[in-house]
Amino acid sequence: MATSRLTVAENTEHYRKLERMYLAAPINEFFKPAIQIGQGVAEIKVNVDSRFFHAARAAHGAVYFKSLDDAAFFAVSSLVEDRFVLTSNFNLYMLAPIAAGIIRAVGKVVSEGGSSFLAESVLYNDQDEEIARGSGMFVRSKVRLDPEMGYR
Repeated sequence: MATSRLTVAENTEHYRKLERMYLAAPINEFFKPAIQIGQGVAEIKVNVDSRFFHAARAAHGAVYFKSLDDAAFFAVSSLVEDRFVLTSNFNLYMLAPIAAGIIRAVGKVVSEGGSSFLAESVLYNDQDEEIARGSGMFVRSKVRLDPEMGYR
C-alpha cells in the first residue's frame, strides 16, 4: 500500500538545523542519505547499492534499521527543540529484500508523554511498495543541542 510523500508546510529554523546535524554525522558520509523534516514527521532517502550488501547480494538489515530508526528519531527530534533525543528501543520488521534503487523511510510521532515518545516508520522501495516497518521509544537526553554537534 503506497502512502503520500511527506509535505513540509513548516520551514522552521529548528528543522533545517536538525537536517544539517543529520547530514554532518560521520556515518552519513558512507550512506549519503537525504532528509526532510516537518512537525512530528521525517523522511529519509538512501540510494541502495552493492556496498550495502550481505553475502546473498541484498541490502543488509543494518540499512533497514538505520533508515527506519533515523526517520522515527528525527520525527521525534522535530518536537524537541533543546535536547538531543535517544532511541531507547526499536522493533524492526523486514518484509522484502532490496538490492538496488532508492529506499524511502517515513517516520511519524504516534504518542508523546513527558520525556518519552513513541514513533513509527515505514520503509518503501522506489516502486512505493512497503519493504519494512519499525517502531520505537525515544527519550529526551541530558545533552543540549549545540553547534558543535552540527546543530547550526
